[in-house]
Amino acid sequence: MFEIRTTEDIELLRESCELECKKAGGRDGQGAVPESFWETYSAMANTDGGIVLLGVKETNEHFSISGLPDSDRLRRDIFSTANNQSKVSVNLLVNASILDIDIDGKTILRIDVPRAPRAQRPVFLNGNPLVGNAYRRLHEGDQKLPDEAVKRMLAEQMEDSRDSGILPPGFTQRDLAQESIRVYRQTHQNLNLDHPWGKLDDLAFLERIGVWREDRVSGEVGMTRAGLLMFGTHPAIQQAFPHYMLDYQERPETKTKLRWVDRVTLDGAWSGNLYDFYRKVYPKLVAELKTPFQIEGGQRREETPVHVALREALVNALVHADYSDRASILVVKRPDMFGFRNPGTMRIPVEIALKGGEADCRNRLLHQMFRYIGLGEQSGSGIPKILEGWKLSHWRAPLLHEKTEPYDQTIMELRMLDLFQHDVVDALREILGSRYDQLEYAGQVAMVLAMTQETLTHTRLAQLTVDHPADLSRVLHRLVHEEELLTCEGSGRGAVYHLSGLELPHPDDVFGEDTNSPDSEPSSPNLTPSSPDNGTSSPDNGTSSPDNGTSSPDNASMGDGDGGAMRDAAGRLVSPLLEKGPVVDSLGHLSVAALARLKLLAAPAREKKRLNPSVMRALLTRICSEHYVTIGVLAELVNRQLKSLQSQYLTPMVKEHKLHLAFPTKPNDPRQAYIAASPSGTDGSREDASA
Repeated sequence: MFEIRTTEDIELLRESCELECKKAGGRDGQGAVPESFWETYSAMANTDGGIVLLGVKETNEHFSISGLPDSDRLRRDIFSTANNQSKVSVNLLVNASILDIDIDGKTILRIDVPRAPRAQRPVFLNGNPLVGNAYRRLHEGDQKLPDEAVKRMLAEQMEDSRDSGILPPGFTQRDLAQESIRVYRQTHQNLNLDHPWGKLDDLAFLERIGVWREDRVSGEVGMTRAGLLMFGTHPAIQQAFPHYMLDYQERPETKTKLRWVDRVTLDGAWSGNLYDFYRKVYPKLVAELKTPFQIEGGQRREETPVHVALREALVNALVHADYSDRASILVVKRPDMFGFRNPGTMRIPVEIALKGGEADCRNRLLHQMFRYIGLGEQSGSGIPKILEGWKLSHWRAPLLHEKTEPYDQTIMELRMLDLFQHDVVDALREILGSRYDQLEYAGQVAMVLAMTQETLTHTRLAQLTVDHPADLSRVLHRLVHEEELLTCEGSGRGAVYHLSGLELPHPDDVFGEDTNSPDSEPSSPNLTPSSPDNGTSSPDNGTSSPDNGTSSPDNASMGDGDGGAMRDAAGRLVSPLLEKGPVVDSLGHLSVAALARLKLLAAPAREKKRLNPSVMRALLTRICSEHYVTIGVLAELVNRQLKSLQSQYLTPMVKEHKLHLAFPTKPNDPRQAYIAASPSGTDGSREDASA
């Protein structure tokens, strides 16, 4: 975990899922533990843990030390409340969890809140886990846990293995798919030729592997949940697990679109159980993988580490799923990646799962059944095996992460992309010499991003590394101020970094100086506030007449900027500073044909105040497909409020690399313009199997 020693360390902080800063000044200014601290304590304990700093205030996204006059009193208050079970369900703190930090004569408290063990989750307040008394961490905020999620946590707390329970007497052997059992037994026999189970009848064999079980305490005998999931028929499984859903999709493009060329789902054409899903899906996953000729032990080796990784990832998703939750099992195969999603979050922290050695399988009987036929690694070693397979192929490290919206789910993304393209690394080594190889991993990632995508942000760097946000802030600070390899423009969350010496376009260079007040409503340059059907777009208006000099390619006029910008035949601003295309900066300057085409593209949004978000996204992409379009022009074309258009669509589409900015170092400039990304989908955007 990161260290805080100096004022500079405080200034580099960014609130995140793992960090919360609170002034804790109290009503009299003498310091007090804020009520919201305990909500954050509950949220961090129920998510992945984190750090709370008391005595640190935030002003305009910048952090500074306010200090605590009596930190010892706050420490006593924290422990007193943490040990009061009518206030907090469990105390996860020890003496070493709360530290005094003295900086420039001021004291702050650092409280390290661990992730609660499964047996102690949910951590809740006020003596009742339900009715909004338990929280989880979402982005940098604390969110109340829905009662349904709390009940699942309580079930996880009580049951070491969620699949060993015995189903009601109504579930019998007729609910099992006999062909699935036959194939499983044959596979087991082939792997274990002299195994004594090979001579047993079906019922005895099923008892041995855990499909049938007797509870020695209650005397209850019946089919286990694991047995039904592994070998059952779809109607029977659906009765026991109403949210049960399996889905495999092979998608032809590197896009998060629900378009597929092959699919396996619960369509009634096959049994619908987990074993048959594995048998159908695994061959499809590895169908195009090349198998080099290798001899091992006198026999040809038929699989590579990538085969092993994909097999383990598929089994891992099936045996760790929470089949009581609402998300589906989803496996996606794309030209650039494999994605695996299972319902339910991790039982152990992600960082521990990545290291291996500690296991807490949600469905131990299922895991055991797969292992009996050679599928699935020893407990705790599966994910490291996946990481190793991908590392040997020199591909980007697999990404394992959790999501809680709209439902709890765990996602693993296995991308078949080199994180560091050889030509980019070679270019950086040629420019920087040995300095590149001396950078830490996160620093190398930052330089590659700056080289390939022109700019990077703290958020983007965090997506591609596993470092703590505060550590990434230090890396970027060193690259800017010590190594002088990057230049930073902006501050706080709006900071944008690019290679030092690289001149990126600025709005003033294209449009001229912005004379609007910073607090004024952003609008597109040269755009009047009137309707797009006003005189500025009339065919008889001089600015848009096809006979006017502005529409003649041989008679282009100077634009309003001082960067050598001119207008093309369509009336768009052409600047040598913008290589990807011209700019539609005003409807009033467009030719009749160009204006009519844009209005036609925007018609669905202009005619309907409510439009399906996917339709609006596609519409914006088409409008920006051939040129940059300023934010003001876009707002006018689609008849939407500028701020809502930006927050709901434009900013998310930029983050997803669906749109590119004309001025990446000034993302919030009121003259910002957008152009659609290339359709190749190879820009490194992060898309997951949950889409």
